Amino acid sequence: MDEKLPIKRLSRLTWLQAVIIGFIFYLVVYNSGTLSHIIPFTLLTTSGILLVGHADICLMIVLSKYFSIRSKKFSTYRVLLTYPVSVLIYLLLRPCFSYVSGKAWSFWDAGSFFAFVGSGIVINTLIMLLHNSVLLYEHKLHADLELSRLKTANAEATNLLLKQQIQPHFLFNALNTLKALYHKDVHTADTYIVHMANFLRASIYHHASRISTLEDEVELLCDYLEMQRIRFGKALDCTIMLPEETLKNYYLPSFSLQPLLENAIKHNDFTQEAPLRVQISQKDEWLIMSNNLQKKKVKVSSTNYGLANLAERYHLWSGDEVIIKEDQSSFSVSIKLLKNEYSNH
Repeated sequence: MDEKLPIKRLSRLTWLQAVIIGFIFYLVVYNSGTLSHIIPFTLLTTSGILLVGHADICLMIVLSKYFSIRSKKFSTYRVLLTYPVSVLIYLLLRPCFSYVSGKAWSFWDAGSFFAFVGSGIVINTLIMLLHNSVLLYEHKLHADLELSRLKTANAEATNLLLKQQIQPHFLFNALNTLKALYHKDVHTADTYIVHMANFLRASIYHHASRISTLEDEVELLCDYLEMQRIRFGKALDCTIMLPEETLKNYYLPSFSLQPLLENAIKHNDFTQEAPLRVQISQKDEWLIMSNNLQKKKVKVSSTNYGLANLAERYHLWSGDEVIIKEDQSSFSVSIKLLKNEYSNH
């Protein structure tokens, strides 16, 4: 995005500078008592500053059409043009000052000539310094905005990349399960395919979404849950205790809940006699997924597609951390619910 001139701010600063210098000049002349026409003389001084200041702004507008305002050419041509213009403005005002002061004016008066040339140079230097401070401030704002946009774009790209890791991993496991089911029970395998299709359809639909409503996330989880219940039967017991109001009014990063359930299944031993009990509940503005801890005796290698993936994506999106608690008998993950679709962004 091209950096634009802050024309309004430059103009306001020029007016402010002209008024302040004009007022100071008025006080100095008034106290000296050497000038009979104080107000006209002050108005001319203020007008000179305004003309020089707005001449600088107009030149910057013209130059910005051909050069970037941060380029050396822009700065060089600005200096080369503004000083002659400001000197010319003050030389044109020279007869007006002589008329107001009541003195005879002569074009060949060298002292007066150099005095007005010097005034034009001094005033132009002051104005350029003030205008440069505005340009520097605007450049900083522009740079900060660009940095923020780059960080957002990087976070979105990273988020999408992490989400893309989940789907191939899930599909690989699902197809292996489906293959085993068709050798045992074709009807159950057909039911499994229905839930698998629903899950994949939802994942494709939300592929580009950074976040989803909690209701959509729970629906996605339910399809995954039904697939796992077909696989494990009563050995897997999952209870969802979330009020309707929470489901409709809160959000989570897409694919937040399914990896948590998958993580619990992956790292625990469970049978029908000793089932894995998973509970999803809400406490204040936190969603908590907890399960009884029955760790597998054989350590399972981690592919970083589950909990670590979610923690990184959640931090990228909301800036908050996922809270993980573990004791001898239970394991829980707490995620702060997002209040609206644009929370923290």
